[in-house]
Amino acid sequence: MDIEQLMPHVEALIFASERPVTQLEIIDMLTNAMEELVEGDRVSVCIEAILEKYEASYYPFQLREIGGGYQFLTKKDYHKTVMQLNGDKFIKKLSTSAMETLAIIAYKQPVTKSEIEFIRGVSVDYSIQKLLDKELVVIAGRNENMVGKPLIYATTKNFMDYLGINSPNQLPEIKDISNIEVVMPTDAAEAIPDGQPTFIVNEEGSLQHKRA
Repeated sequence: MDIEQLMPHVEALIFASERPVTQLEIIDMLTNAMEELVEGDRVSVCIEAILEKYEASYYPFQLREIGGGYQFLTKKDYHKTVMQLNGDKFIKKLSTSAMETLAIIAYKQPVTKSEIEFIRGVSVDYSIQKLLDKELVVIAGRNENMVGKPLIYATTKNFMDYLGINSPNQLPEIKDISNIEVVMPTDAAEAIPDGQPTFIVNEEGSLQHKRA
């Protein structure tokens, strides 16, 4: 099967997936479907072609590489329109306190609750529980070097999916951040509603409130 014939199969798999699908998964599924080995290089060419295809302005969505895989996402210009499908349920906002806690975990991970509370100056029990419930952070083990061996927290793959990044290493440098809000629409990295609370992380690593 040549590239032109293979490309729509790759496109169909990504389109039908409810989560980012990796290139290895695509190769495995195509190999099973076609009952012959599909080479990774050929799939890579197809993905590049699909990426380029949907960059055209007349398509309301595009292919993005996020969370270690590929997914079709609505372009920024159409987020407000698509949100009408489910109203307020389409965006699940985090509270200011939860966002501040999440920011500390993202930039200091792995980090203990006491370290987070030292930075914030208040208890974070409720915020951490909310972030755990939303699967944005995870208990990553214990700090064996601290008294009592407290639990340590880190961000999850879901967190990376919502921000449209593939690893924590792709987070902006602290000195380059102006504001960030975590939301969960088709592409949360770009859909930041006006007037919602945001946080600022300055060069010293402290957090400040700001309203967009």
